[in-house]
Amino acid sequence: MKVEQIYTNCLAQGSYYIESNGEAAVIDPLRDVSHYTDLAAVGNAKIKYVFETHFHADFISGHLTLSKLTDSHIVYGPEANPDFDCIIAKDNQQFKIGNVSITVLHTPGHTLESSCYLLKDEDGTEHCLFTGDTLFLGDVGRPDLAQKDMQMTKEELAGVLYESVNNKIKPLPDNILIYPGHGSGSACGKNMMKETVDTLKNQKDINYVLNGSLSKEEFITELTHDLQEPPSYFPSNVQLNKEGYDDLSSVLKKSKKALSVSEFENASKENGIIILDVRHQSAFAREHIPNSIFIGLDGGFAPWVGAILSDVNQPILLIVDEDRLEEAITRLSRVGFDNVIGFLSGGFKSWKSADKPIASIETISANDFAKINLSNQLKIFDVRKSTEYNSAHIISAINAPLNDIDSNHVMYNKDEEVYIHCAGGYRSIIANSILKSKGYHNLIDVLGGFSSIRNTDIHIKENICTN
Repeated sequence: MKVEQIYTNCLAQGSYYIESNGEAAVIDPLRDVSHYTDLAAVGNAKIKYVFETHFHADFISGHLTLSKLTDSHIVYGPEANPDFDCIIAKDNQQFKIGNVSITVLHTPGHTLESSCYLLKDEDGTEHCLFTGDTLFLGDVGRPDLAQKDMQMTKEELAGVLYESVNNKIKPLPDNILIYPGHGSGSACGKNMMKETVDTLKNQKDINYVLNGSLSKEEFITELTHDLQEPPSYFPSNVQLNKEGYDDLSSVLKKSKKALSVSEFENASKENGIIILDVRHQSAFAREHIPNSIFIGLDGGFAPWVGAILSDVNQPILLIVDEDRLEEAITRLSRVGFDNVIGFLSGGFKSWKSADKPIASIETISANDFAKINLSNQLKIFDVRKSTEYNSAHIISAINAPLNDIDSNHVMYNKDEEVYIHCAGGYRSIIANSILKSKGYHNLIDVLGGFSSIRNTDIHIKENICTN
Protein backbone atom coordinates (compact mmCIF):
# COMPACT_ATOMS: atom_id res chain seq x y z
CA MET A 1 0.00 0.00 0.00
CA LYS A 2 1.22 3.46 -0.91
CA VAL A 3 -0.18 6.75 0.43
CA GLU A 4 1.28 10.00 -0.88
CA GLN A 5 0.32 13.50 0.13
CA ILE A 6 0.66 16.10 -2.63
CA TYR A 7 0.80 19.41 -0.78
CA THR A 8 0.52 22.70 -2.65
CA ASN A 9 1.88 25.52 -0.50
CA CYS A 10 0.35 28.37 -2.48
CA LEU A 11 -3.15 27.04 -1.76
CA ALA A 12 -2.20 25.36 1.55
CA GLN A 13 -4.00 22.36 0.05
CA GLY A 14 -3.42 18.64 0.39
CA SER A 15 -4.48 16.07 -2.19
CA TYR A 16 -3.78 12.37 -1.90
CA TYR A 17 -2.75 9.39 -4.02
CA ILE A 18 -3.44 5.86 -2.75
CA GLU A 19 -2.16 2.77 -4.54
CA SER A 20 -2.47 -0.97 -3.92
CA ASN A 21 -1.85 -3.98 -6.13
CA GLY A 22 -2.16 -2.23 -9.47
CA GLU A 23 -5.09 0.02 -8.58
CA ALA A 24 -5.14 3.61 -7.34
CA ALA A 25 -7.42 6.34 -6.04
CA VAL A 26 -6.98 10.10 -5.80
CA ILE A 27 -8.59 12.37 -3.22
CA ASP A 28 -9.29 16.06 -3.95
CA PRO A 29 -6.94 16.43 -6.96
CA LEU A 30 -5.70 19.75 -8.25
CA ARG A 31 -6.89 20.91 -11.66
CA ASP A 32 -3.47 20.17 -13.16
CA VAL A 33 -3.61 16.38 -12.88
CA SER A 34 -0.28 15.28 -14.39
CA HIS A 35 1.23 14.54 -10.98
CA TYR A 36 -1.39 11.83 -10.32
CA THR A 37 -1.17 10.26 -13.76
CA ASP A 38 2.63 10.25 -13.46
CA LEU A 39 2.43 8.47 -10.10
CA ALA A 40 0.10 5.88 -11.59
CA ALA A 41 2.43 5.37 -14.54
CA VAL A 42 5.42 4.82 -12.25
CA GLY A 43 3.46 2.29 -10.20
CA ASN A 44 1.92 0.68 -13.29
CA ALA A 45 -1.45 1.28 -11.63
CA LYS A 46 -4.94 2.06 -12.91
CA ILE A 47 -6.65 5.05 -11.26
CA LYS A 48 -10.00 3.53 -10.34
CA TYR A 49 -11.67 6.27 -8.27
CA VAL A 50 -11.46 10.04 -7.76
CA PHE A 51 -12.89 10.86 -4.33
CA GLU A 52 -14.14 14.38 -3.58
CA THR A 53 -14.61 15.38 0.04
CA HIS A 54 -17.02 18.22 -0.92
CA PHE A 55 -17.56 20.97 -3.47
CA HIS A 56 -14.42 23.04 -2.97
CA ALA A 57 -14.67 26.82 -2.75
CA ASP A 58 -11.00 27.83 -2.71
CA PHE A 59 -9.70 25.91 -5.74
CA ILE A 60 -10.84 24.12 -8.88
CA SER A 61 -10.52 20.38 -8.45
CA GLY A 62 -9.20 18.11 -11.19
CA HIS A 63 -11.91 15.48 -10.75
CA LEU A 64 -13.49 15.88 -14.21
CA THR A 65 -10.22 15.99 -16.14
CA LEU A 66 -8.71 13.09 -14.22
CA SER A 67 -11.84 10.97 -14.62
CA LYS A 68 -11.88 11.62 -18.37
CA LEU A 69 -8.18 10.83 -18.79
CA THR A 70 -8.21 7.63 -16.74
CA ASP A 71 -11.80 6.40 -17.17
CA SER A 72 -12.17 6.46 -13.39
CA HIS A 73 -15.29 6.99 -11.30
CA ILE A 74 -15.88 10.26 -9.41
CA VAL A 75 -17.23 9.69 -5.91
CA TYR A 76 -19.00 12.19 -3.65
CA GLY A 77 -20.61 11.61 -0.29
CA PRO A 78 -24.34 11.78 0.48
CA GLU A 79 -26.26 14.98 -0.31
CA ALA A 80 -23.99 15.94 -3.25
CA ASN A 81 -25.83 17.08 -6.38
CA PRO A 82 -23.31 17.71 -9.18
CA ASP A 83 -24.30 18.33 -12.79
CA PHE A 84 -22.27 15.38 -14.12
CA ASP A 85 -22.31 11.60 -13.81
CA CYS A 86 -20.69 10.28 -10.66
CA ILE A 87 -21.24 7.94 -7.75
CA ILE A 88 -23.16 9.49 -4.85
CA ALA A 89 -22.04 7.19 -2.08
CA LYS A 90 -24.02 6.14 0.96
CA ASP A 91 -22.71 6.64 4.47
CA ASN A 92 -20.34 3.77 5.33
CA GLN A 93 -20.21 2.55 1.73
CA GLN A 94 -16.92 0.78 1.01
CA PHE A 95 -14.77 0.95 -2.13
CA LYS A 96 -12.00 -1.53 -2.94
CA ILE A 97 -8.64 -0.35 -4.33
CA GLY A 98 -6.41 -3.36 -4.87
CA ASN A 99 -6.03 -5.03 -1.48
CA VAL A 100 -7.16 -2.02 0.57
CA SER A 101 -10.49 -0.27 1.06
CA ILE A 102 -11.86 3.22 1.51
CA THR A 103 -15.02 3.75 3.56
CA VAL A 104 -17.16 6.86 3.19
CA LEU A 105 -17.98 8.66 6.44
CA HIS A 106 -20.61 11.33 5.87
CA THR A 107 -19.56 14.27 8.06
CA PRO A 108 -21.74 17.28 7.18
CA GLY A 109 -21.16 20.68 8.73
CA HIS A 110 -18.59 22.45 6.60
CA THR A 111 -21.04 21.72 3.79
CA LEU A 112 -23.93 19.27 3.73
CA GLU A 113 -22.17 16.86 1.38
CA SER A 114 -18.85 16.96 3.26
CA SER A 115 -17.44 13.48 3.78
CA CYS A 116 -14.28 11.91 5.13
CA TYR A 117 -12.64 8.78 3.72
CA LEU A 118 -11.31 6.04 6.01
CA LEU A 119 -8.49 3.95 4.53
CA LYS A 120 -8.12 0.38 5.79
CA ASP A 121 -4.97 -1.57 4.94
CA GLU A 122 -4.59 -5.10 3.55
CA ASP A 123 -5.46 -6.56 6.97
CA GLY A 124 -8.59 -4.47 7.35
CA THR A 125 -6.96 -2.25 9.97
CA GLU A 126 -7.89 1.44 10.05
CA HIS A 127 -4.79 3.24 8.78
CA CYS A 128 -5.71 6.88 8.14
CA LEU A 129 -8.58 9.29 7.62
CA PHE A 130 -8.73 11.87 4.82
CA THR A 131 -10.80 14.58 6.44
CA GLY A 132 -11.12 17.20 3.70
CA ASP A 133 -12.42 20.43 5.25
CA THR A 134 -14.31 18.71 8.06
CA LEU A 135 -11.37 18.38 10.45
CA PHE A 136 -8.12 20.31 10.15
CA LEU A 137 -5.11 19.95 12.39
CA GLY A 138 -5.96 22.14 15.37
CA ASP A 139 -9.19 23.38 13.83
CA VAL A 140 -12.31 22.51 11.86
CA GLY A 141 -13.80 23.78 8.62
CA ARG A 142 -15.76 27.01 8.41
CA PRO A 143 -19.55 26.56 8.50
CA ASP A 144 -20.29 29.56 6.27
CA LEU A 145 -19.00 28.41 2.88
CA ALA A 146 -21.79 26.06 1.82
CA GLN A 147 -23.81 26.64 -1.35
CA LYS A 148 -25.91 29.76 -0.96
CA ASP A 149 -29.13 27.97 -1.92
CA MET A 150 -28.95 25.89 1.24
CA GLN A 151 -31.45 26.89 3.93
CA MET A 152 -29.25 26.52 7.03
CA THR A 153 -27.50 29.19 9.04
CA LYS A 154 -23.81 29.01 9.87
CA GLU A 155 -24.79 28.38 13.51
CA GLU A 156 -26.93 25.41 12.50
CA LEU A 157 -24.15 24.03 10.32
CA ALA A 158 -21.65 24.50 13.16
CA GLY A 159 -23.88 22.38 15.37
CA VAL A 160 -24.06 19.68 12.68
CA LEU A 161 -20.26 19.83 12.34
CA TYR A 162 -19.83 19.32 16.09
CA GLU A 163 -21.94 16.16 15.92
CA SER A 164 -20.12 14.91 12.82
CA VAL A 165 -16.67 15.22 14.33
CA ASN A 166 -17.61 13.82 17.73
CA ASN A 167 -19.83 11.00 16.51
CA LYS A 168 -17.97 9.90 13.38
CA ILE A 169 -14.30 10.81 13.88
CA LYS A 170 -13.66 10.84 17.62
CA PRO A 171 -14.58 7.13 18.12
CA LEU A 172 -11.95 6.00 15.61
CA PRO A 173 -8.70 4.42 16.89
CA ASP A 174 -6.22 6.87 18.42
CA ASN A 175 -3.32 5.70 16.27
CA ILE A 176 -4.83 6.46 12.87
CA LEU A 177 -3.31 9.29 10.88
CA ILE A 178 -5.29 12.41 10.04
CA TYR A 179 -4.71 13.82 6.57
CA PRO A 180 -6.55 17.16 6.22
CA GLY A 181 -7.57 19.04 3.10
CA HIS A 182 -5.76 22.21 4.13
CA GLY A 183 -3.09 23.59 6.42
CA SER A 184 -2.09 26.93 7.87
CA GLY A 185 -2.73 29.81 5.48
CA SER A 186 -5.96 28.53 3.98
CA ALA A 187 -9.09 30.71 4.17
CA CYS A 188 -11.20 27.59 4.83
CA GLY A 189 -10.44 27.66 8.56
CA LYS A 190 -9.26 30.07 11.23
CA ASN A 191 -6.37 28.58 13.25
CA MET A 192 -4.86 25.63 11.42
CA MET A 193 -1.50 24.14 12.35
CA LYS A 194 1.45 24.34 9.97
CA GLU A 195 1.86 20.55 10.10
CA THR A 196 0.10 18.57 7.39
CA VAL A 197 -0.35 15.16 9.11
CA ASP A 198 -0.96 14.12 12.70
CA THR A 199 -2.38 11.29 14.79
CA LEU A 200 -5.97 11.34 15.90
CA LYS A 201 -4.72 10.91 19.49
CA ASN A 202 -2.82 14.18 19.37
CA GLN A 203 -5.77 15.96 17.83
CA LYS A 204 -7.97 14.65 20.65
CA ASP A 205 -5.57 16.37 23.04
CA ILE A 206 -5.22 19.73 21.29
CA ASN A 207 -8.17 20.28 18.95
CA TYR A 208 -10.95 22.20 20.68
CA VAL A 209 -13.75 20.25 19.00
CA LEU A 210 -12.27 16.90 20.07
CA ASN A 211 -10.76 17.51 23.50
CA GLY A 212 -13.99 18.09 25.41
CA SER A 213 -13.06 21.61 26.49
CA LEU A 214 -16.19 23.12 24.92
CA SER A 215 -19.84 22.18 25.04
CA LYS A 216 -21.72 22.06 21.76
CA GLU A 217 -23.15 25.53 22.39
CA GLU A 218 -19.72 26.92 23.30
CA PHE A 219 -18.23 25.32 20.19
CA ILE A 220 -20.86 26.93 17.97
CA THR A 221 -20.12 30.33 19.50
CA GLU A 222 -16.36 29.86 19.14
CA LEU A 223 -16.53 28.61 15.56
CA THR A 224 -18.86 31.32 14.29
CA HIS A 225 -17.25 34.20 16.20
CA ASP A 226 -15.13 36.68 14.28
CA LEU A 227 -15.35 34.90 10.91
CA GLN A 228 -13.83 37.07 8.21
CA GLU A 229 -15.81 37.45 5.01
CA PRO A 230 -14.77 34.64 2.63
CA PRO A 231 -13.00 35.70 -0.57
CA SER A 232 -15.53 36.80 -3.19
CA TYR A 233 -14.33 34.23 -5.74
CA PHE A 234 -15.36 31.27 -3.56
CA PRO A 235 -18.95 30.93 -4.89
CA SER A 236 -17.66 30.89 -8.48
CA ASN A 237 -15.28 28.04 -7.65
CA VAL A 238 -18.06 26.05 -5.99
CA GLN A 239 -20.15 26.51 -9.13
CA LEU A 240 -17.32 25.40 -11.45
CA ASN A 241 -16.61 22.34 -9.30
CA LYS A 242 -20.29 21.45 -9.27
CA GLU A 243 -21.16 22.22 -12.90
CA GLY A 244 -17.91 21.66 -14.81
CA TYR A 245 -14.99 23.54 -16.32
CA ASP A 246 -12.59 23.49 -19.27
CA ASP A 247 -9.58 21.19 -19.16
CA LEU A 248 -6.36 22.96 -18.24
CA SER A 249 -4.89 21.99 -21.63
CA SER A 250 -7.57 24.08 -23.35
CA VAL A 251 -6.99 27.01 -21.00
CA LEU A 252 -3.25 26.93 -21.65
CA LYS A 253 -3.75 26.81 -25.40
CA LYS A 254 -6.00 29.88 -25.57
CA SER A 255 -4.04 31.85 -22.94
CA LYS A 256 -0.58 31.55 -24.50
CA LYS A 257 -1.18 34.44 -26.88
CA ALA A 258 1.96 36.52 -27.37
CA LEU A 259 1.26 40.22 -27.91
CA SER A 260 3.63 42.83 -29.27
CA VAL A 261 4.06 46.05 -27.31
CA SER A 262 1.57 47.88 -29.54
CA GLU A 263 -0.94 45.00 -29.41
CA PHE A 264 -0.57 44.80 -25.65
CA GLU A 265 -1.00 48.56 -25.26
CA ASN A 266 -4.13 48.59 -27.43
CA ALA A 267 -5.64 45.63 -25.58
CA SER A 268 -4.97 47.28 -22.21
CA LYS A 269 -7.23 50.20 -23.16
CA GLU A 270 -10.32 48.00 -23.34
CA ASN A 271 -12.80 48.39 -20.49
CA GLY A 272 -12.37 46.00 -17.59
CA ILE A 273 -8.90 44.77 -18.54
CA ILE A 274 -6.49 44.03 -15.69
CA ILE A 275 -2.76 44.22 -16.35
CA LEU A 276 -1.36 41.66 -13.93
CA ASP A 277 2.38 41.78 -13.23
CA VAL A 278 3.61 38.56 -11.62
CA ARG A 279 7.34 39.34 -11.39
CA HIS A 280 9.16 39.65 -8.06
CA GLN A 281 8.02 42.55 -5.88
CA SER A 282 11.42 44.25 -6.00
CA ALA A 283 11.37 44.28 -9.80
CA PHE A 284 7.84 45.70 -9.81
CA ALA A 285 8.71 48.40 -7.27
CA ARG A 286 11.69 49.45 -9.36
CA GLU A 287 9.71 49.83 -12.59
CA HIS A 288 6.38 48.70 -14.00
CA ILE A 289 3.69 49.58 -16.50
CA PRO A 290 1.45 52.36 -15.13
CA ASN A 291 -1.85 51.11 -13.64
CA SER A 292 -0.72 47.50 -13.57
CA ILE A 293 -1.51 45.37 -10.52
CA PHE A 294 1.22 43.37 -8.80
CA ILE A 295 0.59 39.88 -7.45
CA GLY A 296 3.86 37.97 -7.64
CA LEU A 297 4.31 34.29 -8.36
CA ASP A 298 6.86 34.11 -5.53
CA GLY A 299 4.26 34.41 -2.79
CA GLY A 300 0.69 33.38 -2.01
CA PHE A 301 -0.18 34.00 -5.64
CA ALA A 302 -3.42 32.17 -6.39
CA PRO A 303 -5.31 33.04 -3.17
CA TRP A 304 -4.34 36.71 -3.50
CA VAL A 305 -5.47 36.75 -7.13
CA GLY A 306 -8.83 35.45 -5.95
CA ALA A 307 -9.04 37.92 -3.08
CA ILE A 308 -7.93 40.97 -5.07
CA LEU A 309 -9.38 40.41 -8.54
CA SER A 310 -12.47 38.58 -7.20
CA ASP A 311 -14.22 38.10 -10.58
CA VAL A 312 -13.06 34.86 -12.23
CA ASN A 313 -14.23 36.17 -15.60
CA GLN A 314 -11.91 39.17 -15.35
CA PRO A 315 -9.94 39.56 -18.62
CA ILE A 316 -6.25 39.53 -17.75
CA LEU A 317 -3.12 40.69 -19.57
CA LEU A 318 0.04 39.15 -18.13
CA ILE A 319 3.45 40.68 -17.48
CA VAL A 320 5.57 37.60 -16.86
CA ASP A 321 8.99 36.21 -17.65
CA GLU A 322 8.27 33.79 -20.47
CA ASP A 323 9.96 30.85 -18.73
CA ARG A 324 7.23 31.16 -16.07
CA LEU A 325 4.29 31.77 -18.41
CA GLU A 326 2.80 28.28 -18.13
CA GLU A 327 3.24 28.35 -14.36
CA ALA A 328 1.35 31.65 -14.14
CA ILE A 329 -1.55 30.46 -16.30
CA THR A 330 -1.73 27.14 -14.44
CA ARG A 331 -1.78 28.76 -11.03
CA LEU A 332 -4.45 31.24 -12.15
CA SER A 333 -6.55 28.34 -13.40
CA ARG A 334 -6.32 26.59 -10.05
CA VAL A 335 -8.62 29.26 -8.63
CA GLY A 336 -10.80 29.53 -11.73
CA PHE A 337 -9.21 32.53 -13.46
CA ASP A 338 -9.20 31.23 -17.04
CA ASN A 339 -9.60 34.49 -18.95
CA VAL A 340 -5.99 35.38 -19.73
CA ILE A 341 -6.26 37.11 -23.10
CA GLY A 342 -2.55 37.37 -23.76
CA PHE A 343 0.92 38.18 -22.43
CA LEU A 344 3.51 40.80 -23.34
CA SER A 345 6.01 39.18 -25.69
CA GLY A 346 9.50 39.71 -24.33
CA GLY A 347 8.15 40.63 -20.91
CA PHE A 348 8.67 43.99 -19.26
CA LYS A 349 12.01 44.44 -21.06
CA SER A 350 10.20 44.82 -24.37
CA TRP A 351 7.98 47.56 -22.91
CA LYS A 352 11.01 49.39 -21.60
CA SER A 353 12.88 49.00 -24.88
CA ALA A 354 9.92 50.56 -26.72
CA ASP A 355 10.37 53.69 -24.57
CA LYS A 356 6.87 53.43 -23.13
CA PRO A 357 5.79 55.17 -19.88
CA ILE A 358 7.14 53.55 -16.73
CA ALA A 359 6.02 53.92 -13.12
CA SER A 360 7.74 52.97 -9.86
CA ILE A 361 7.06 52.67 -6.15
CA GLU A 362 9.03 54.78 -3.71
CA THR A 363 10.69 52.65 -1.05
CA ILE A 364 12.56 53.22 2.21
CA SER A 365 14.69 50.90 4.31
CA ALA A 366 13.41 49.90 7.74
CA ASN A 367 16.36 51.66 9.42
CA ASP A 368 15.76 54.94 7.59
CA PHE A 369 12.05 54.63 8.30
CA ALA A 370 12.75 54.23 12.02
CA LYS A 371 14.99 57.30 12.03
CA ILE A 372 12.35 59.60 10.58
CA ASN A 373 9.57 58.17 12.76
CA LEU A 374 11.13 59.12 16.08
CA SER A 375 8.29 61.52 16.85
CA ASN A 376 5.55 59.02 15.80
CA GLN A 377 4.12 61.64 13.45
CA LEU A 378 4.21 59.61 10.23
CA LYS A 379 1.04 58.27 8.65
CA ILE A 380 1.60 54.49 8.66
CA PHE A 381 -0.67 51.77 7.32
CA ASP A 382 -0.12 48.13 8.28
CA VAL A 383 -1.76 45.88 5.67
CA ARG A 384 -1.30 42.61 7.56
CA LYS A 385 -4.25 40.63 8.89
CA SER A 386 -5.86 41.90 12.09
CA THR A 387 -4.54 38.88 14.00
CA GLU A 388 -0.98 39.74 12.98
CA TYR A 389 -1.52 43.37 13.86
CA ASN A 390 -3.00 42.51 17.26
CA SER A 391 -0.01 40.33 18.06
CA ALA A 392 2.44 43.21 17.56
CA HIS A 393 2.47 46.48 15.65
CA ILE A 394 4.01 49.92 15.41
CA ILE A 395 2.32 52.06 18.05
CA SER A 396 1.08 54.70 15.62
CA ALA A 397 0.22 52.36 12.73
CA ILE A 398 -3.32 51.97 11.39
CA ASN A 399 -4.44 48.46 10.51
CA ALA A 400 -5.82 48.28 6.95
CA PRO A 401 -5.77 44.56 5.95
CA LEU A 402 -5.01 43.90 2.30
CA ASN A 403 -8.07 41.64 2.03
CA ASP A 404 -10.30 44.66 2.57
CA ILE A 405 -8.48 47.15 0.37
CA ASP A 406 -11.46 47.70 -1.92
CA SER A 407 -13.43 49.10 1.00
CA ASN A 408 -10.70 50.57 3.19
CA HIS A 409 -8.79 52.51 0.51
CA VAL A 410 -10.92 55.52 1.52
CA MET A 411 -8.89 55.59 4.76
CA TYR A 412 -5.95 56.88 2.73
CA ASN A 413 -5.50 60.57 1.93
CA LYS A 414 -4.32 61.47 -1.58
CA ASP A 415 -2.76 64.68 -0.28
CA GLU A 416 -0.84 63.14 2.62
CA GLU A 417 2.41 61.15 2.53
CA VAL A 418 1.72 57.57 3.57
CA TYR A 419 4.04 54.72 4.61
CA ILE A 420 2.86 51.15 3.99
CA HIS A 421 4.21 47.86 5.31
CA CYS A 422 3.19 44.22 5.69
CA ALA A 423 5.10 41.32 7.25
CA GLY A 424 7.90 40.87 4.71
CA GLY A 425 7.30 43.11 1.70
CA TYR A 426 5.01 41.09 -0.59
CA ARG A 427 1.54 42.25 0.45
CA SER A 428 2.54 45.90 0.81
CA ILE A 429 3.58 46.04 -2.84
CA ILE A 430 0.22 44.53 -3.82
CA ALA A 431 -1.44 47.26 -1.75
CA ASN A 432 0.76 49.93 -3.29
CA SER A 433 -0.06 48.79 -6.81
CA ILE A 434 -3.81 48.80 -6.17
CA LEU A 435 -3.76 52.19 -4.49
CA LYS A 436 -1.66 53.69 -7.30
CA SER A 437 -4.19 52.40 -9.82
CA LYS A 438 -6.85 54.29 -7.83
CA GLY A 439 -4.91 57.55 -7.99
CA TYR A 440 -2.87 57.46 -4.77
CA HIS A 441 0.68 58.48 -5.63
CA ASN A 442 2.08 59.63 -2.28
CA LEU A 443 2.91 56.13 -1.05
CA ILE A 444 6.20 54.89 0.38
CA ASP A 445 6.84 51.17 0.88
CA VAL A 446 8.88 50.05 3.90
CA LEU A 447 11.29 47.41 2.63
CA GLY A 448 11.32 44.09 4.46
CA GLY A 449 8.07 44.88 6.26
CA PHE A 450 7.45 44.29 9.94
CA SER A 451 10.11 41.59 10.21
CA SER A 452 12.72 44.25 9.39
CA ILE A 453 11.02 47.06 11.29
CA ARG A 454 11.04 45.20 14.59
CA ASN A 455 14.86 44.93 14.37
CA THR A 456 15.07 48.72 14.61
CA ASP A 457 14.51 51.07 17.56
CA ILE A 458 10.97 51.89 16.51
CA HIS A 459 8.30 51.58 19.22
CA ILE A 460 6.39 48.30 18.98
CA LYS A 461 3.26 47.37 20.88
CA GLU A 462 3.32 43.64 21.67
CA ASN A 463 0.81 40.94 22.55
CA ILE A 464 -2.44 42.79 22.34
CA CYS A 465 -5.31 40.87 23.94
CA THR A 466 -8.48 40.94 21.83
CA ASN A 467 -10.77 38.99 24.17
